[in-house]
Amino acid sequence: MTMKRLPTLIFIAMLLGVLAGTAAHHLAPDAATAKSIADHFSILTDIFMRMIKMIIGPLVFATLVSGIAGMGDGKAVGRIGLKAMAWFLGASITSLLLGLVMANLLAPGHGMNLPLPAADAASNLKTGALNLREFIAHMFPKSFVEAMATNEILQIVVFSLFFGFALGTLKDGIGKPVLQGVDGLGHVMLKVTNYVMAFAPIGVFGAVSAVITAQGLGVLTIYAKLLGSLYLALALLWVALIAGGYYFLGRDIFRLIRQLRAPLMIGFATASSESAYPKVIEQLTRFGVKPRITGFVLPLGYSFNLDGSIMYTSFAALFVAQVYGIQLSLTQQITMLLVLLVTSKGIAGVPRASLVVVAAVLPMFGLPEAGILLVLGIDHILDMGRTVTNVLGNAIATTVVAKSEGAIGAPDLSDEDDTSADSNTGLTPAQALASK
Repeated sequence: MTMKRLPTLIFIAMLLGVLAGTAAHHLAPDAATAKSIADHFSILTDIFMRMIKMIIGPLVFATLVSGIAGMGDGKAVGRIGLKAMAWFLGASITSLLLGLVMANLLAPGHGMNLPLPAADAASNLKTGALNLREFIAHMFPKSFVEAMATNEILQIVVFSLFFGFALGTLKDGIGKPVLQGVDGLGHVMLKVTNYVMAFAPIGVFGAVSAVITAQGLGVLTIYAKLLGSLYLALALLWVALIAGGYYFLGRDIFRLIRQLRAPLMIGFATASSESAYPKVIEQLTRFGVKPRITGFVLPLGYSFNLDGSIMYTSFAALFVAQVYGIQLSLTQQITMLLVLLVTSKGIAGVPRASLVVVAAVLPMFGLPEAGILLVLGIDHILDMGRTVTNVLGNAIATTVVAKSEGAIGAPDLSDEDDTSADSNTGLTPAQALASK
């Protein structure tokens, strides 16, 4: 299967998933049976997601270490890191502000005036660890093996930073074979990624059909106002991100978006930023971004720059307040924005991770934690929108940083995967990819 056909196959899989899910939902005699059928559809998605998770850790480690070690000096790493973090901070503030403004302007929960839930009502979400102290401590792994085993991306990034810096100082001596081995690991993981992505349409079909089977198409009308409001806010965020990209990239921003069709559709259908990560790397390389930039900036973005998820946290918190008729002052909302700016960093790129952040922040402002249950029914659909925004935001951020470093070369217009063809050139995999 060629890579050009993948977006088409994914789109077809989504349509088939809607049709299959709708038929199963109507044929199921009761909700329990519908859920059972949905669980069977979910097997396909579970398999695809497990395959994605098995490559995420090694891929992040190999690309990040290779990127840092290949920088040549610590000044380059620091300069690129500062540029990336400056973009991430600006994008995060924009996302949060836009979420607050749109939630106040559109007021999707206004007028419902639901009674406050019982004090002991809970959303069954783990929230106790989400505070500044625990977040900072959690960034640093107790064990690299444990971080890899649990796909703790932020911990893998921290270890890879130390490892990459150390390897960069030794790469001309004893570290040379280690660097070659890491480059080789990255090459192998890119090849494995192509194999895994061949299963993407199957995983997409399972994800869409499972949601429609369990909830039916009616769920879209029940929460139409919330869905419409959030997706309008996300569309405005897209405009802001693309405008920022246009400022630095010019018309190339539109070519980049076309290049990202497949990873955007994968992220949208699976509601998981992780599922699109390998494909984003490949498409940015084809666009011309040098792997040393992609391997450094993109993993950082997946920990610090989830624009759609960050917007959703402010939007969902105000939605809960509106539903229960609780008025939050402007000061409280600004304070909430600052709290979310910190707690949203490191959100896992997996479905419904943003709900944990929202549920943790709600009690801080006198809002019932159980209010998050109101959006759980359609959270998968909401998650699809914020996830595709995460993928776009990180791709634009990586490309902008690469442009500022003069690290965008000629695009790779070939359709076939040729990563293995570099084995006889005498170049390391990172050098071979960078020369494209």
